[in-house]
Amino acid sequence: MIEIERKFLVHSMNFIQQASKKAVIRQGYLSKDPERTVRVRIKDQQSFITIKGISSASGMSRFEWEKELSLEEGSQLLKLSLPTIIKKKRYFVPHEHLLFEVDVFEGAHQGLVLAEVELKSETEKINLPTWIGEEVTGDPNYYNAVLANTVK
Repeated sequence: MIEIERKFLVHSMNFIQQASKKAVIRQGYLSKDPERTVRVRIKDQQSFITIKGISSASGMSRFEWEKELSLEEGSQLLKLSLPTIIKKKRYFVPHEHLLFEVDVFEGAHQGLVLAEVELKSETEKINLPTWIGEEVTGDPNYYNAVLANTVK
């Protein structure tokens, strides 16, 4: 139940041709306390509630618990969420032995493109694809919970 991931800005849309699938996501936050967030996400026709704990000092690891909900439950909870609802398309891009999840934001955050990759440990070595830009792991400005509270 510990999530270990790194996050990067994306400087080229070349990843789209390499994507194995795509999902449409809408998500909102019921709580954005810095030590725990509660998120509701609708991904295509699936709905989830997720609780995340505070990030480690490196920003790479944190507790994460997720449970699938019915689409109706997720839709009702999304109506209770704090503004702004995050809207994005997520592309799943295999690279070597890893799967990068690349979010292309829409609406209030149109133009922002972020890639995340989950790792087995904080010390795992990875070769980055050429379309990856600056690393923003641990930068709270790129946490979805913070983006849900800011509008460009």
